[in-house]
Amino acid sequence: MKIFTTLSLFIFSNVLFAQTKFAQLDIELPTPNQYRNASGAPGHGYYQQKADYKIKVTIDDKKQQLFGEEVITYTNNSPDVLEFLWLQLDQNINQDDSDAKLIQIEKMEDFKQISDVKRKLFYFDGGFKIDKVENLNGDKMKFYIHKTMMRIDPSKPLLPKQSISFKIKWWYNINDRAKIGGRSGLEYFEEEDNYLYTIAQFFPRMCVYNDVEGWQNKQFLGAGEFTLPFGDYEVAITVPDDHIVGATGILQNGQSVLTNEQKNRLKQAENADKPVFIVNTDEALQSEKSKSSSFKTWVFKAQNVRDFAFASSRKFIWDAQGIQINGKKIMCMSFYPKEGNPLWERYSTKLVAHTIKTYSKYTVDYPYPVAISVHTNRIGMEYPMICFNGGRPQNDGTYSEETKYGMWGVIIHEVGHNFFPMIINSDERQWTWMDEGLNTFVQYLTEQEWERGYPSHRGPAHKITDYMRGDKKTISPIMTNSESIFQFGDNAYGKPATALNILRETIMGRELFDYSFKTYCERWKFKHPTPADFFRTMEEASSVDLDWFWRGWFYSKDYVDISLDEVNYFQLNTNNPEIEKEWLKNNENDKLFISNMRNKNSIQKTVNELDPEIDDFYAKRNKFIADTLDKLQYSEWKQKMKKEELDLLSSNKHYYELKFSNIGGLVSPIIILAIFEDNSEKLIHIPAEIWRKEEEKCSKVFIFDKKVKSFVLDPYLETADCDTDNNSWPIKFNPTRYQLFQQQKDKENPMQRQKKVEQLKTK
Repeated sequence: MKIFTTLSLFIFSNVLFAQTKFAQLDIELPTPNQYRNASGAPGHGYYQQKADYKIKVTIDDKKQQLFGEEVITYTNNSPDVLEFLWLQLDQNINQDDSDAKLIQIEKMEDFKQISDVKRKLFYFDGGFKIDKVENLNGDKMKFYIHKTMMRIDPSKPLLPKQSISFKIKWWYNINDRAKIGGRSGLEYFEEEDNYLYTIAQFFPRMCVYNDVEGWQNKQFLGAGEFTLPFGDYEVAITVPDDHIVGATGILQNGQSVLTNEQKNRLKQAENADKPVFIVNTDEALQSEKSKSSSFKTWVFKAQNVRDFAFASSRKFIWDAQGIQINGKKIMCMSFYPKEGNPLWERYSTKLVAHTIKTYSKYTVDYPYPVAISVHTNRIGMEYPMICFNGGRPQNDGTYSEETKYGMWGVIIHEVGHNFFPMIINSDERQWTWMDEGLNTFVQYLTEQEWERGYPSHRGPAHKITDYMRGDKKTISPIMTNSESIFQFGDNAYGKPATALNILRETIMGRELFDYSFKTYCERWKFKHPTPADFFRTMEEASSVDLDWFWRGWFYSKDYVDISLDEVNYFQLNTNNPEIEKEWLKNNENDKLFISNMRNKNSIQKTVNELDPEIDDFYAKRNKFIADTLDKLQYSEWKQKMKKEELDLLSSNKHYYELKFSNIGGLVSPIIILAIFEDNSEKLIHIPAEIWRKEEEKCSKVFIFDKKVKSFVLDPYLETADCDTDNNSWPIKFNPTRYQLFQQQKDKENPMQRQKKVEQLKTK
């Protein structure tokens, strides 16, 4: 008995080892509790903090500096006593000694030109200059700045359900995004001596304190974005009075900052069926030349938002259009300089409206009154109700398809960020994929509803295969901290979006996936979800065990490569001697192999064919049995069989045994297309659980009424199979083009070439 027990344990341990890809995810996820329950929903004890801001800022357009002061009211809704408070000073990433600069890997071989050295030596006096931190009575408060974080020590601990208010005064030099980079800053137009400001991370902001990790005060290094609590904002923005300002929230003093014409146009835009100019091109061109020395203050209010951003310039063209989301009016707007046309006036606001409508369908109804797209010459960046987007035509107004689709994609993506993470407020500093990946997935759905056949860069399964089969040294699991990710775009954007698309199209089906995904969004809107909350909700709302999927796609570096190794063909023996004799003659006796083929000609007569005495009882027996004995036996056997059994044996069905191997390691459904000799087809979906007992090899038997001409795995490229050359029987290799030389890239876009053609026609 003792030996048997030991053997049983040995077998059991090996079975567990073989099932690691299907092991439950419980050991990887935090234990459910009163704050986050086992279903993936907020628990009965869930809480979150609140941070309200009253801010006044001024932009010095001559020195490109921002001056500000704020009153923060922080409410402790947690059950904990807080001895100190943490704030983010994200502008400090621009300080010369910031960690973000110090941790960059550099090699002397990177310095190939004088410009490389100049860039290394370039100095910018960046970062917040904190003038004071004090309570509402004007008493100084103790604070300590640690790189991109600031700790404030209240005079006494902040108890549960208590609030504290304090004032901060600061200023900083606004970074030129062309020279220094950054998610916000300014763009300088040298020919006019004008500036376009896209301003964010411009004020000290409260960190998140929650049940998962206490204070989220991880330093800002650049890649991991922002984790912020919700609150109410009142922001007064003072700028030159010829500037137009777009911002998070609702404009409070339109009566004093807008002209009567602009107010009338805004009213008209509320119910327009296409964008209406609030400031048209001619008016913007006139403002470009004004260079006013007077100032104007724009006041905005926003409720229940996690951040605030704004844009300001005398160059802005401004258009708007109102849309309805379940009876609620949302004003979709765009602010852009003339350099953005003709693309921006034609597409931007329409894209904003389309994005808000589509995301509302798949996630939650858009809750805010405004959605704004602002044009810059840099990468896209998102904030509540406002985003900054690239996509600029050539100076002559022409553009390439790449520019157009790039502009469309970035606007959809950045406006979509209103939902992830501005509403469904995940921790970007820790998990980039929870906002970028989920957003990229819904971006893909939105793009496909914008234009049929839209060439989406991310989402379709086959788009991620080059990355997934790459060098594992430079690939990270999706569940990797934001600052430690290799190949940021593919890891945090492309692979999660692909995974969700596979879940939707192949694993769960659209109806089940859409319901579960929307459930997650509804549960966690205006809250702070974690990966575990997402994983658990998707399973709980769908009744689909997805632990193997999260483990493979999100926790590993494995890739999908299922090989169709072998196909064996069978037919049932009918036991009817006449039928079987004929089958044997056609399939065995006359098989064409080289010796048989040559012997037919080289051997005129065998000995037994020449001498009738050679064949004995056994040589003559086969014919006798087939003709007499076997028929008798078959008749007796047939009487004992049931009719349905005889029908089955004589049904002439075709049996195929298919053998597969999992080369890539990532378990996946097996999708098989059987193509029959009459060119009809049958698509077969086998769930990924077929690999649950043996993760490397499996086989399956199929019975068809018709003979199969060929089998193809993953025929519609829905599983991200990284090698389709082993997906066919008979073997079929996918053709590739071999280019002998690299052609010089044409610098002209097609629109410019067309202009040349038209000019030649007129000559």
